[in-house]
Amino acid sequence: MTAHTPPFVFSKRAQKLTGSAIREILKITTRSEVISFAGGLPSADGFPIEELRKAYDNILSEHGRQALQYGPTEGYQPLREWVANDLSRDGLTVSADEVLIVSGSQQALDMLGKLFIDPGSKVLVESPTYLGALQSFSMFEPEYVAIATDDQGLLPAEVSEAKAQGARFIYTLPNFQNPMGVTLNAERRQELVERCAAAGIPVVEDDPYGELRYAGKPQPSLLALGRKAGATVVRLGSFSKVLAPGLRLGYIVAPVEIINKLVQIKQATDLHTAIVTQMAVYNAVQDGFLSRHLPVVRALYQRQCAFMLEALEQHFPASVQWTKPEGGMFLWVTLPEHMDASRLLEKAIARNVAFVPGAPFYASENPPRNTLRLSFVTVSEDKIRKGIEILGQVIREELQA
Repeated sequence: MTAHTPPFVFSKRAQKLTGSAIREILKITTRSEVISFAGGLPSADGFPIEELRKAYDNILSEHGRQALQYGPTEGYQPLREWVANDLSRDGLTVSADEVLIVSGSQQALDMLGKLFIDPGSKVLVESPTYLGALQSFSMFEPEYVAIATDDQGLLPAEVSEAKAQGARFIYTLPNFQNPMGVTLNAERRQELVERCAAAGIPVVEDDPYGELRYAGKPQPSLLALGRKAGATVVRLGSFSKVLAPGLRLGYIVAPVEIINKLVQIKQATDLHTAIVTQMAVYNAVQDGFLSRHLPVVRALYQRQCAFMLEALEQHFPASVQWTKPEGGMFLWVTLPEHMDASRLLEKAIARNVAFVPGAPFYASENPPRNTLRLSFVTVSEDKIRKGIEILGQVIREELQA
């Protein structure tokens, strides 16, 4: 053994792991002088701190022994029932037996990868799609098939018979998609579930942002449409964006056969999600608190989005395009084809402005280089205007170079 040979061997899976491009950028943005449009963080101004403090106090005071003990893998039964009842609307009926509580949506993605993906399995993903999903699924070595998108979401016609054949599932974020901020319209939702029903492939509907709509018309869930069309839909939800991400609390809604197998996977993963957290969240939301809290969060995000859209109109060149979200936290910028957003980032950071280049959000080996994601919910109005002005200057300089 040489001095350079470590006394351990990583698995092939571990050797292929790479860090998150966003997390690497966030290391830079810890400097106070940096205006960061990079993070996918909800605004801390929307955290219901006092309500959660009361909820934890209530649970520990009245049910402390239960809250601090091990709990069932499936989750705290009253919370499972609350989720089922919350989703049982517009003619949809969900049973608590179809709900599994998980430690954040990211755990749900990992568990679904373990459930469905073998090395070489075909997985359909939007192009671009959520980076965290790609990181999670890639652990299991799938063969990604990209489904093209536009400003109305994915193109269902792209889910052709050839692409769907043998696919384990299609992964989609239909509401205010991360990274693009776009929403899949009703017609495309219907066509998507019908195509997936005909092809016999499950739809994984990831919807962490659906309750953050501040413009436009609410769309039916893929879960509701899928049940009518005979499609298998696995729906992921989260309390991160409606309460606080530090809770690390999410859920999976799926047919009981899928839930039962996921329970076995979770038993091998972490036994169960923290019961004290589940009980506190249920205590907070059981009396309709979210119906009072969410309008405040939506209004906050709507203002922030409006500030950014106005600044983009004022400071970006006419050759640059961007999406106009109806909700959520992000918008997507498309630069002229010859421009490289990574090169642009280097120049922007030198002037204390950060964003996320779009390339990491694509599953393809040669992704477009001329896109970027901007997050607007954690930046003040003054900093949005200043940061977008600086970014517009950098883009103009690149165009003239």
